[in-house]
Amino acid sequence: MSRFDSPLTNIRIASPCSADWEQMYGDDRKRFCGDCKLNVYNLSGMSREEAEALIMNAEGRLCVRFYKRRDGSVITGDCPVGWARVKQRTRVLATAAFSMLMALFSGVFIVSLFSKARSTTIMGEMAVPITTSTPKHTMGAVSIRPEPNFDGDQIMGKMRIEPHRR
Repeated sequence: MSRFDSPLTNIRIASPCSADWEQMYGDDRKRFCGDCKLNVYNLSGMSREEAEALIMNAEGRLCVRFYKRRDGSVITGDCPVGWARVKQRTRVLATAAFSMLMALFSGVFIVSLFSKARSTTIMGEMAVPITTSTPKHTMGAVSIRPEPNFDGDQIMGKMRIEPHRR
C-alpha cells in the first residue's frame, strides 16, 4: 500500500482556464476570477503547509494556479530551490547595481580631479568691477617694426655693412 505524503504531489488540473491572472482583482496569493466566479489561489505564492491545508480543507470546487517542475512537483513560496534562484537573481542584480554605481562615482571622481576650478561661487550682492579703460579694436594694414639696436635706439633705413672697428 502506498503512503500518502502530500496533496501537492498528486495535484492535477481537470479543466485548464484561459483567464488572465493579471486581469483579476486581488493580491499575489488570492484573486477573484470574473469568468468562473471563484477565488483563484496561487499555490506558488504560499508556503507548503498553507497550500496543503488549503487543498485538504477545500469544500466543492477549488480553482488554483501553480508552477510545476519537470519532475511534477509543485513549486511553493518556501521551496528551497525556488528561494535559491530568487537569491541568485537578487545577488546578480545587486552586484550589477553596485558595479554601475561604483563606475558612476569613479567617473565623477576622476573628472573632478582633472577639471580646473573655473569660478568660485559667492553669495551676496553683485558688484560690477571698475575698469579704467575699455579695450578698443584697432583696424588697418600691418607693418612690422624693425628690431631695436643693442643700444636701445631704433635705426630705420637701408642696411649698410660697416667694417668691424677695434
